[in-house]
Amino acid sequence: MGRYSSSSSPLIFRIILLFLTVSDSSLGVVGLGVGINYGQIANNLPSPSRVAFLLRSLNVSRIKLYDADPNVLTAFSNAGVSFIVSIGNENLQNMRDPLKAQNWITQHLSPHLPQTKITSIVVGNEVFSSNDTQLMSFLLPAMQTVHSTLVNLGLDKQVAVTTAHSLTILSNSYPPSSGTFRQDFAQYLQPLLNFHAQIKSPFLINAYPYFAYKDNPNEVPLEYVLFQPNQGMTDPNTNLHYDNMLYAQLDAVYSAIRAMGHNDIEVRISETGWPSMGDSNEAGATPENAGLYNGNLLRRIEQRQGTPARPSVPVDIYVFALFNENLKPGPASERNYGLYYPDGNPVYDIGLQGYLPELALVTDSASVMNVSFSKALSIFKFLILLITYLICA
Repeated sequence: MGRYSSSSSPLIFRIILLFLTVSDSSLGVVGLGVGINYGQIANNLPSPSRVAFLLRSLNVSRIKLYDADPNVLTAFSNAGVSFIVSIGNENLQNMRDPLKAQNWITQHLSPHLPQTKITSIVVGNEVFSSNDTQLMSFLLPAMQTVHSTLVNLGLDKQVAVTTAHSLTILSNSYPPSSGTFRQDFAQYLQPLLNFHAQIKSPFLINAYPYFAYKDNPNEVPLEYVLFQPNQGMTDPNTNLHYDNMLYAQLDAVYSAIRAMGHNDIEVRISETGWPSMGDSNEAGATPENAGLYNGNLLRRIEQRQGTPARPSVPVDIYVFALFNENLKPGPASERNYGLYYPDGNPVYDIGLQGYLPELALVTDSASVMNVSFSKALSIFKFLILLITYLICA
C-alpha cells in the first residue's frame, strides 16, 4: 500500500484547480444554448453554491430567477452566467415610485454588477392572468420607472426591462396567422407594446403546450405537442406548415403583436416545460412524456431553429424548471416540472450529464465555483493517473 496522509489533500486539490482553470477555448466547450428557470419554492433544495456546480457542469449559461436572491447571484459571481431577475407582482405598486425603484436596484442589482452578469429585469409575472385591473394598471408605470432608474444609473444598455405573460392574453391562437390579444386587455397592451418597441426589449411569454393537451387529450394529438413525427397542421392563410404546437403558439403571439401595429418586437419564451407527474385528472403528466418534450425541445434548440413564420430567427427559450419544487401550491403537476430532483439525480434521462457535488467539496474553495466542470471531464483520466501517483509515491 502506498504512503498517503491528509497533508496530500490540499496539494491534490490545488492541482485539480489548476487544470480546471484551463481556458474554455482550448477544450472547445459549447453551452446548451437554452436557459433554465431556477425556482426555489421548496424546503429541500441544495444550496446555491452547489447549484452553481450543477449548472456549470451542464454548460448552462443563462438562468432566470423569480426574484433577485443575493445568495444565488453571489454564488455565480464571475461564473460567466447571465441572469434574468424578477420583481414580484406584490412590488408593482411600489415600483412606480422613482425613489423606491432606485432603492430596489441599488439593493438588489448594483452589489452584484459587474461580477455577475444581469441582462434583464422581469417586472411582474403573468399580471393579466390575475383579473386584477388595478394590478394591470400598475404594470406599465412600474416598468417605465424601473427603466428610467436604470438610465439614470447608466445601466440601461446592459439591463433590459420586460415582463412575462401567460398565453391566456390571446383571444385567438388558431391558425397562428390569426392570433389576436383579448380585447379587454387592449387598453393595457397597446401602450405596453409601444414601450417595448421604444426601449427595444423582448416580449416574454410562458407557453405550455401541455395545458392544451391536458384540457383536450382526445382532440390534441400527443405527437404534435411532443415534437414527434406527425401530420401537423397548415395555416390556411399563409400555407405555412407547423409540426409542433409550441412554434404555432409563438407565431400566434407575433401575429397578435402585428395586429396592434408592431413588427419591431422580438418574442421570447420565458417558460415552457412538461410535468413528470400529476393528479389523476392531469392527462399526459408522466416522466416519459416530460422526457420526450424537453429532450426533443433541446434538440430543436441545438439546431437553432426558427418558427415557420420566422425561420431565420432562432427561438429563444427558458425551460421550466431546474428542480421539482415541493412547496408549490396547486395540482401535483406544479411540483413536478423539474429536470432534477433536489438530490441532483435527473427525473428522466434526456442526455444531460450534470454533477451536484457534496457540500464539503463546495466549501473547500470558493474559486471552484467559477470553473466549468466540462473541463474536469476532459482531463479526468489524467487526474486519475496523477492522484494515483501521489498516493502511491
